[in-house]
Amino acid sequence: MSLSALFKNIWPFVRPYRLLVVLTLALTMVGSLAAQVNAWVLRYAVDQIAALLDAHKGLAEGVNILLTITVILIGKELLNTAVQYGQKLYGEKLRIYVSRDLAQAVIEKVMTYRLAFFTTGGNQSGKLQTRIDRGIESLSKLVQSFFIDILPLFASSVVALVMMFQANVWVGLVGLCIIPIYFWVSTVQANKLKGTRRNIKDLREVKSQGILSIFDSITVIKSFTREELEARRQLGLQLDLTEAQMKTRRINFLFDGMKSFIEQIGVVLIIILTAYLVLTGQMTIGAIMFHILLFNNVTAPIRQLHRIYDQMNDALIYSESFFDTLNADHQIEPSGTYKPERIKGHFSLRDVDFTYPDNPLPTLQDITMEICPGKITALVGLSGAGKSTLINLLDKFYVPDKGEILLDGVSLAEYDTDTLRDNIGLVLQKNHIFNGTVMENIRYGNPDATQEQVEAAARSAYLHDQIEALSEGYDSPATKLSGGQQQKIAIARMFLKNPPIVFLDEPTASLDAISTEQIKASLDAIKQNRTVVIISHSISQIIDSDTIWVMQKGRIVEHGTHDELHHIPNGTYRSIFDAMARSLNIDKITKSLND
Repeated sequence: MSLSALFKNIWPFVRPYRLLVVLTLALTMVGSLAAQVNAWVLRYAVDQIAALLDAHKGLAEGVNILLTITVILIGKELLNTAVQYGQKLYGEKLRIYVSRDLAQAVIEKVMTYRLAFFTTGGNQSGKLQTRIDRGIESLSKLVQSFFIDILPLFASSVVALVMMFQANVWVGLVGLCIIPIYFWVSTVQANKLKGTRRNIKDLREVKSQGILSIFDSITVIKSFTREELEARRQLGLQLDLTEAQMKTRRINFLFDGMKSFIEQIGVVLIIILTAYLVLTGQMTIGAIMFHILLFNNVTAPIRQLHRIYDQMNDALIYSESFFDTLNADHQIEPSGTYKPERIKGHFSLRDVDFTYPDNPLPTLQDITMEICPGKITALVGLSGAGKSTLINLLDKFYVPDKGEILLDGVSLAEYDTDTLRDNIGLVLQKNHIFNGTVMENIRYGNPDATQEQVEAAARSAYLHDQIEALSEGYDSPATKLSGGQQQKIAIARMFLKNPPIVFLDEPTASLDAISTEQIKASLDAIKQNRTVVIISHSISQIIDSDTIWVMQKGRIVEHGTHDELHHIPNGTYRSIFDAMARSLNIDKITKSLND
């Protein structure tokens, strides 16, 4: 990202605080003038004292000079203190406000992106978090530094350079010639660091994702005693990051030394030139110190260039991925405008193909099927057959590559996405539990639900009694519940939402036998007069379905009722069903029941 593009992207976030910018600019102008006072005062003091000494006068005649100098310098310092306070306060205020707005904007925008955004293009959660955090940090620091450091320094530099030219053109030219050389060296330094900085950014993202992966997988890591293996992986990343950081430091130290040498060359030239002009009678002795102090003000921002360049380059590199994330409008989830008063739940799929992004192999091929309203439809197949993907398409999380999906005779693409999902209840094999209380997690299904409605939903999910047994009841932290209890919370959410369409993807996978029986009774109740699509490896969950669609390698291979499919010789469903029965040891179970 170029510097102009950076400011173009960040300006909308600065614009609401124009008054802060104007106040900071006004203080900057006052501060840049005040910064030159020392040079004027020193020239005046040296020349006046030299004149007194030439006239053989002493302290008594010089008291007025000392008082004048004291009043001017103290007054200048008081003014400078007030100016710096205002600059820092307004700059920090601007940084905090811009940081807040950037964070809120990216969060609101990212939540509008389609599901594919989060599973492709290196957008894993750890990398996204680093990208967003470092982007906001570098951008807000740049905004703050611009008004607190960069702008005041450069304003002071320009004023000092103008004063040098007014005092003596030749001395002014010396000061002017040093600046482009210094800037050129700094530009070369920045270009040499660009690739390394980008590498550091990528390594930090990978490192953050790796740490997050360790936390998520800690049980598996410990069970296989792979702590040392994971530590070695992280050490490899740390060593690569350390080498990249050391390379940055080596380059910085080398070029900073060169810039310091260039600056000192300028000081030497100023001293020689002003001394020559004094000796030839073209300048007073006080003018030597005057020009040296002014040159010091001219080179002050130059001495800060390495830090400014560091911040600018960090902002350029991290803002690139940050604004790529913020401005990924092509990733916004598609939504139509159709908002029916009532959705029955009749799905029709016609020749649907789908392939996940970054996956060369198709997941679904030539899917043509009907899901009837008010009926229970089961999707059966081995793992990887495409069952969950099909539900993702029905929920509009993804869009088919080919073919069409109709709901109640209208293309799914024409539906308003929020309206569609308001009418769908989704229970997954593993459902997310948010940080918060049990009450807050259940109420996620309907934020406006009353206490009584939440408790009724918990009873329907056979969870109420277990919640009441907790020390804090519904105010207990939900994340401390068992896996089965958390699954019941997800089911309670669905009861609370009470949608006309229900998708169940292994809804009882985390439950024990008694809980499964309880939830089955609850699900049987909620299935009444609703369109239900269920994925399950449980015989009890699929055997009573009105229609069973059998999938194999992304295709529909059979469909019908349980009795129809089970009587197909060498059929896919029969082989799956018989394998389920054998895995449950049905023969022994039946014998035990008969005994």
